[in-house]
Amino acid sequence: MAASSQILPRILVASLVLISLSTACVARRVSVSVYYETLCPFCSGFVVNDLPRIFRDGLSSIADLRLVPFGNGRVSPNGSIACQHGEEECQLNAIEACAIRLWPDSQHHFPFIHCVEHLALAQKWNAWQSCFQETGLAPQPVLDCYNSGYGRQLQLQYAAETNALQPPRQFVPWVTVNGRPIGDDYMNLEAYICRAYDGELPVPEACKEKHLTIAQQTTASRGDKVCLASKPIV
Repeated sequence: MAASSQILPRILVASLVLISLSTACVARRVSVSVYYETLCPFCSGFVVNDLPRIFRDGLSSIADLRLVPFGNGRVSPNGSIACQHGEEECQLNAIEACAIRLWPDSQHHFPFIHCVEHLALAQKWNAWQSCFQETGLAPQPVLDCYNSGYGRQLQLQYAAETNALQPPRQFVPWVTVNGRPIGDDYMNLEAYICRAYDGELPVPEACKEKHLTIAQQTTASRGDKVCLASKPIV
């Protein structure tokens, strides 16, 4: 009887371990990070024209999309932030950072980011507050986040993360899949997600039906597809 009482807990523990491992395997998702700046036309074009396919093609079921709006900004020794496309870009970077922090699920914040970047493409970014009405998100939490200075703190966090990338980012948009950069082939992101996924969830039809190929990465940055850093980040 004593032996049986010792065996049962061991069986229970082993079962829990197996269940835990199985759940972890099924839940394993591809990590996608996009390092960008709000007024870079190539970044805006990527956000507006390419990233929505992750949601439309079902890839969001196997991928976690993370947006990092800082890009080619610079932080001076005194802590001030300078953005490549001027002060308005710094403001929009902070606004988008606040939206991302307030609604962490990409399904929730991406429509707002998409709306702002669509206005940026049309050079109407000063109308960014209209995106609250378009997406149904409450404006006050974002405005409070920005006006309190918390948006700036988020920018400093993004700056530290961007500066710490290995290998260092060469331009924006800079996209990583499971921590590995895909260079200037970022518009082919779907192929990288499909190739990187090794979990046990059903593979989206996008990975089955499309003939997705990965282009050979170029070692030199392409000025016609990216926003290059004008100066090194301090």
